[in-house]
Amino acid sequence: MEKRIDTEKTESLIDALPFIQRFRGQTFVIKYGGAAMEDDHLVDRLLRDVVFLEAVGINPVLIHGGGKVITQRMREAGKVPRFINGLRVTDQESIVIVEGALDHTILPRIVETIRAFNGEAEGFSGRDVFLARRLPPIPDGKVMIDLGFVGEVVSLQLEQVREAIEREVIPVISPIARTEDGLLLNVNADLAAGAMAGALRASKMIYVSDVLGVMRDTKNPSSLIPRLDRESSTKLMEEGIIEGGMVPKVQSALSALEHGVSKVHFIDGRIPHALLAEIFTPQGIGTEILP
Repeated sequence: MEKRIDTEKTESLIDALPFIQRFRGQTFVIKYGGAAMEDDHLVDRLLRDVVFLEAVGINPVLIHGGGKVITQRMREAGKVPRFINGLRVTDQESIVIVEGALDHTILPRIVETIRAFNGEAEGFSGRDVFLARRLPPIPDGKVMIDLGFVGEVVSLQLEQVREAIEREVIPVISPIARTEDGLLLNVNADLAAGAMAGALRASKMIYVSDVLGVMRDTKNPSSLIPRLDRESSTKLMEEGIIEGGMVPKVQSALSALEHGVSKVHFIDGRIPHALLAEIFTPQGIGTEILP
């Protein structure tokens, strides 16, 4: 009996070949968060795609979020989550909750899933990678708000991360940081990923979340903006079109581009194989930001 060949799948592999050849040996920093982390099926599908990247010679570095898990645990502890400009207000009790969720629940779960797909992964607490300082109070309307134990990355310790990349192991890193005197700080995962991408001079930085990309109207999928640069991104933030949680994403993207990252992508992790479609097809599916 003659075997039937799925020519469409075969052609897809051939179409991807030029991209595989172009990106082989390059480092991609992937920030993974939002509702795309809440569904086990979506998590499995995304992490299988990350393993695929490593298998074809690309070096993925994964920075994970965990906002919804942290929010749930804060509520269970009787605390009301609060955000200012996309940053979580974090008091002394909350930083303990943040660390537990990121380092002891989400990080090992991602590493175990990658290994289940025969990928090689190693987990790193961000406290061993990111050196940070506390953010000063920021305005919220007419008042200044102290964010508490919230920081910004000032430097990175990359020796172990680089060694993992050289061993063809996928580094998985949590967005927690420490100060010079050992104080733990909560760092926005988008900003942590931007700092990592810039420090590694990654060729790509990819945000995987639960939105299509940058949109003029978040309620209208057809308003997706496929391509931006620094000038147009800044203008959209000034006009309030880019707002809320998208602000730190775009700010960190622009910072990463300043530090040598070639291109930044925003994609929706709820779309099947969004990561591969964005990287291995000419048109992509989300928003890309160029220098």
